[in-house]
Amino acid sequence: MATPNKKPRKLKKPYASFPLTPHPNGYWVKKINGRQHRFGERWATPQDALAEYMETKDDLFLGRQVARGKLTVRDACNAFLDDRHARLESGEIVQRSFDDYRKTCLNIVEHLGRETAVEDLKPRDFTRMRTKLAERWSKVTLSNEIQRVRVCFKFLYDSGEIDAPLRFGPSFRRPSAKVLREEKNSKPAKDFTADEIRRLIDAASSSMRAMIFLGINCGFGNTDVARLKRDALDLADRWVEHPRPKTGVMRRCRLWSETCDALRIVLAERPAPKDDEAQELVFVTERGQCWEKNRNGSVGQEFGRLQDACGCRRKGVGFYALRHVFETVGGDTKDQVAVDFIMGHSRNDMASVYRTRIEDDRLIAVTDHVRTWLFG
Repeated sequence: MATPNKKPRKLKKPYASFPLTPHPNGYWVKKINGRQHRFGERWATPQDALAEYMETKDDLFLGRQVARGKLTVRDACNAFLDDRHARLESGEIVQRSFDDYRKTCLNIVEHLGRETAVEDLKPRDFTRMRTKLAERWSKVTLSNEIQRVRVCFKFLYDSGEIDAPLRFGPSFRRPSAKVLREEKNSKPAKDFTADEIRRLIDAASSSMRAMIFLGINCGFGNTDVARLKRDALDLADRWVEHPRPKTGVMRRCRLWSETCDALRIVLAERPAPKDDEAQELVFVTERGQCWEKNRNGSVGQEFGRLQDACGCRRKGVGFYALRHVFETVGGDTKDQVAVDFIMGHSRNDMASVYRTRIEDDRLIAVTDHVRTWLFG
């Protein structure tokens, strides 16, 4: 005769300070914000129940719904980042874009709760998130972050991770163009005088001097100089052809003799690269690494220290401001097409679609004009 199943023994706390309480029905429970929550499977061991409690308690105390058998915010972000990483590996996006998406996912987890079920998210959750972000970020940064959050959750719907698109509500929108303009007008102009640039050039190290020349000569930004490849340079004929990393748009620019001299010094003094990626780059750090992976500071941080030494440090005005200066001064030539070509702007107008080339004389006219403005 078969022996009937024995009823499991009554649950007991393993120690007095154990945060969960045994329930007669075989669950471990705890009352949070006036509501009783269960942890672990029925008749689960105290260790298993405690592990689930520790993983979800932060969200529960904040009043968030915790997913049980549903897609969680954490898993959703991991799925999204897996897709972005695949695009990074295939060259469809750059490292900086992936890093921005990763930071966005960390913000999503922080503000919406990692164990929250995606399908349980409501417009009020996104409104609270936007309010918190707006307290510590500029309008431009907030605008970019909201766009990335929307991209993340749109991916979940498009890829079938969720069955219906999320409702963000009327508040979770990017700041209006008017608000962005007002903020921009309230800040110092991203500009340098010719005298300030000359002082920076004179005080800079050999690598930073060449970077500054590329910034004011060609409108190069931080990423442009960090990823500039040696085969993009033709120092004999004084040209550089380099696709803009942000857009992939090919750009061509006439180099000044001063820029070529500075680049020759950099190439002559260039430390031995430590990996294949740095091997083909013009600029490598003292450790032989790409500047984007420099532990001691980025191009912008190095330039900021130089600004401090020269007494021309202003909030919000850094290396990228050289690109602003080139656009502004170059525009005085009244050949905006040539300026855009050098800058690597991506235009959606039909003229840019059909245009196959620009005469070198027009490009030279722009760079010569900027050089005259700088050196007189």
